[in-house]
Amino acid sequence: MKILALDCASPACSVALINDGKTYHRYEWAPQNHTGLILPMLDDVLADSGLQAAELDAVAYGRGPGSFTGVRIAAGFAQGIALAHGLPMLAISTLASIAHRAYREAGISRALVAVDARMQEVYWGAWQVTGTGQAQLSGAEQVCPPDQVLVPDEGGWTGCGDGWQTYRGELDARAGGCLDAVHGEALYPHALDMAHLAVTEFAATGGQSPQDAQPVYLRDKVALTEKERAAKA
Repeated sequence: MKILALDCASPACSVALINDGKTYHRYEWAPQNHTGLILPMLDDVLADSGLQAAELDAVAYGRGPGSFTGVRIAAGFAQGIALAHGLPMLAISTLASIAHRAYREAGISRALVAVDARMQEVYWGAWQVTGTGQAQLSGAEQVCPPDQVLVPDEGGWTGCGDGWQTYRGELDARAGGCLDAVHGEALYPHALDMAHLAVTEFAATGGQSPQDAQPVYLRDKVALTEKERAAKA
């Protein structure tokens, strides 16, 4: 199975490729420079793997939630590749990719993922990652103030994502009953984890048509008005 994954939903930009179990990837912290990096990264991973884009089985992308502009960049580039070569697409949750990264790097299998969504809110999801690389969502993904996140009924969860660094007090107070620990590093989405998740998704569904690929924002506002900022203050 040969799957390419692209992500620009956070300040990091990343591209990864899985070729029959072998992985190739690039990852760089590059706020506001995703468009300048994603094509060179794509060329690099294809060159490293020895593949041409036409030889891929599918293209995955970070569908959000995250930076509105970044999500659109990844979706647009992935859609262009898929349309050019007649490939299916796979929309991968950025929150699921953070949970998978926590599993891959630290063995964390139950992640309460919180990403700083600005406007005094977090993107939130409770994800369980299995040894086979599957990620299962408990409840629903949401965007809300940190003191209103939906928490699981049972314990054994680890907090992951930069939202925990930004809103630690509020999230601790809300999720303390089910929280075992908070991962010390602020994890961000990585295309390598999206590629791993996409392999499982592709085997199960075969992907979707490029015409059906859509970003997932969870909200439709980029910033608060002056009146809203004053009210929150």
